[in-house]
Amino acid sequence: MKLSILVPVYNEEKTLQEILEKVIKLKINGVEKEIIVINDASTDATSSIVKKIKGIKVVVHKNNQGKGAAVRTGIENSRGEYILIQDADLEYDPKQIFSLVKPILEKKANIVYGTRLKRMPHVKSEERTFQFLLHYFGNRLLSFITSILYGQWITDMETCYKLFPRNALKGIKLNARGFDFEPEITAKLLKKGYKILEIPITT
Repeated sequence: MKLSILVPVYNEEKTLQEILEKVIKLKINGVEKEIIVINDASTDATSSIVKKIKGIKVVVHKNNQGKGAAVRTGIENSRGEYILIQDADLEYDPKQIFSLVKPILEKKANIVYGTRLKRMPHVKSEERTFQFLLHYFGNRLLSFITSILYGQWITDMETCYKLFPRNALKGIKLNARGFDFEPEITAKLLKKGYKILEIPITT
């Protein structure tokens, strides 16, 4: 199995090198990795950082276009049978990629999402902040609406960790340029009849 890991980047100089080192070090039996960094016209030191890192492919946008556009560019430049999205801000630990790939290798699923929301917020810790709670309940609401519209229960439509086969995108045109990419690809995969397996992850 060849896995293309797409890393959309915009001004991530503080965390980029660390996240790429983690992804490069990740070893999964039976999986050949391809790491593609999409530099979405960063204005910080992102360009100089990726030039120093071996074992990755870099694609550059001349103008900032948004995460959705960056992911689309990554897909167009990838060669893997499966595609996975990895954010560069260290919120998601690449070690969890193994848990996402496992059901694919065992032929138990075609599409796997890493869900952060199969639980209630930890309101006694840092998750009590208004920003987190707004995101949490907003995501749950959007995921609930998507579940009703397309007939499959989804808890975390906005998750970064989406693992899907390249051939699932045949006949699908992705238009989103920003973070609206998340609901667009989810809705279009469900509409096409694919089932999404959610695996709990931590962030």
